[in-house]
Amino acid sequence: MNKLMTKRVLSALIGAPLLLFITWLGGWYLAILVVGLALLALREFLKIGQLASFSQRPTIAVVYCCIWLTFFLCGQVEWLLPLGVLWLIIVFGWYALVYPKASFSEASYNFISLFYPVASFTFLYYLRELPEGIYWCFYVFLLVWITDTGAFFIGNAWGKNKLAPRVSPNKSVEGSIGGLIAALIFGIVFWFITKEGTLWTIMLLSVLTSAVSQIGDLFESSLKRMAGVKDSGKLIPGHGGILDRFDSFLFALPLVYFALVLGLVG
Repeated sequence: MNKLMTKRVLSALIGAPLLLFITWLGGWYLAILVVGLALLALREFLKIGQLASFSQRPTIAVVYCCIWLTFFLCGQVEWLLPLGVLWLIIVFGWYALVYPKASFSEASYNFISLFYPVASFTFLYYLRELPEGIYWCFYVFLLVWITDTGAFFIGNAWGKNKLAPRVSPNKSVEGSIGGLIAALIFGIVFWFITKEGTLWTIMLLSVLTSAVSQIGDLFESSLKRMAGVKDSGKLIPGHGGILDRFDSFLFALPLVYFALVLGLVG
């Protein structure tokens, strides 16, 4: 086993149980973890933007995201959406006032910084707070990990057609389908164990969540391609940065949360 693989295994053996344990605890423990992960991911996201010349003035984004997360920690849920709308006005109002000194790409990148790496992380906390939320958090974790595993092994064995060669040359259509099948099988097992929702809705949700998690992975890869970097950071030995490890979850968590809140799983 080479050094990189050793680091990856050790990080997973330490990080995964710790993440599952804190999620199981929930409450303030999970809220603080979510804020920490969100801020670290924001740092990486803005750094990528700077390298790609899309975010040359990140200070206001950092300050505003800290304010938004403070409202989150204080439980002021009703203020989060208005603060998001205010962020829209601030960012694009600033763009209009300083044009052409700032580009539309820079304004858009700064605007997304609140929602992609920051707000998306908070759905882990909100999902945990739902009835039987611990089941659903573990459902998302395991489904994403199983999707990655299925895609890896099927892709290595039978992958011939590239899925997105300019973004992630090693990913194949066959591997992606393998990930979807693995997620579907997991969804069936999850339903038989928990009896949450109905079998057909869980099967559908599992396939959709698997697909969305793969899109999240490709999206983060496209950001790194844009900036010309291999990893979003070096915080996690063998894995890269927070975005590298959680890119799939940032897309999957909101999907599962809203599917539950809107009563689509029942």
